[in-house]
Amino acid sequence: MTDTILHLAPTPGERAKAALGRRNLVLVGLMGAGKSAIGRLVAQQLGLPFIDTDTEIERVSRMTISELFAAYGEEEFRALETRVIKRLMRSGPRVVSTGGGAFINEKTRKQIERGGLSVWLNADLDVLWERVNKRDHRPLLKTENPKQTLKDLMDKRYPIYALADITVQSRDERKEVIASEVLTAVIDHTGKDGRQ
Repeated sequence: MTDTILHLAPTPGERAKAALGRRNLVLVGLMGAGKSAIGRLVAQQLGLPFIDTDTEIERVSRMTISELFAAYGEEEFRALETRVIKRLMRSGPRVVSTGGGAFINEKTRKQIERGGLSVWLNADLDVLWERVNKRDHRPLLKTENPKQTLKDLMDKRYPIYALADITVQSRDERKEVIASEVLTAVIDHTGKDGRQ
């Protein structure tokens, strides 16, 4: 009697992980695009650690994002964010969810380009508004007309997010579906040889 060896086809997660190599997978996009929720699922399927840069910033500063904005202003916050992301990009692979303004900062974007593959979770205004309107912890939306502020941020930031390596549409769909689309996009982007 001979032993039968089953050769199972690699899962999309295994194929995407091989395609990434040592690079980090970095999710970028506006608040409410689903970077943290999708990022956690993608990390599970890749078998990689997940890090949310906002959580990491709060950990190292011992302050909330809102407190940092109030105490030091956006410019100082962005400088701290750049330092944290630079440190994270030095080792990998892992899945990294960034704050909405991180990729907009040219210095931070360069760090991401050096150490990662960037994925823009692109969502339209109604989807974003539905998601962010439920919470009151977004410093940039503490304005008289937060929906217009969100629209203004989209107009300003979307051309820069479009510089990401990959774009995946974030929409009113189950997180698992979007996470699967991210994995497929990584595989497609890197091609058969596992490297772009």
